[in-house]
Amino acid sequence: MKNTVLCLLLVMLTTGFIHAQKQAQPLTIENYYKVKWGYAGEFIDLWKKNHYPLLKKAKEHGDILDVKAEVPIMHSGEDTRWDFKVSITFKDAITALAPDLTTPYRAQLYPDTAKLQKDEQHRFELLLSHWDIMVDKADLEKQ
Repeated sequence: MKNTVLCLLLVMLTTGFIHAQKQAQPLTIENYYKVKWGYAGEFIDLWKKNHYPLLKKAKEHGDILDVKAEVPIMHSGEDTRWDFKVSITFKDAITALAPDLTTPYRAQLYPDTAKLQKDEQHRFELLLSHWDIMVDKADLEKQ
C-alpha cells in the first residue's frame, strides 16, 4: 500500500512537470545513494557491473544522452551524507520516467537472471537511502 501511494504521488508530481516541459527537451535526474559505512566501494562496483551496462545500452539506443557519476572527496554530516551520485540526462521527460526503459537489454546483457537478481538484492541491502532529483539549469544571466 505504501509503495502504491508513493507511486501515485510521484505520478502526480511528475505529470505537471512533464506538461510544463517541452517533451523534446532533455531532462536530467540526479540519483543519490547513501550506503552503509564501509560498503560504498562494494555498492559502486555492483552498480557498475549490473546497472551501468543497461544505461550504456539505452545511451546507444538514443534514449539517454549522458551518464556521469561522482563520489564526494570530503565527508559531510550524517544527515546530509551521500556516497555516490549519478546524473543521467534523458532525451526527454517521457523517456526519463518510462519504468521499463532498460528492460529490453536485461536478458541480452544478463542471461543468468538469478545471479543478477541476487547481486541486485545485495546492492540494495547495502543502501541506507536513495533519492532522485529532477534538475534544470538556472539561467544566471537572465534578470
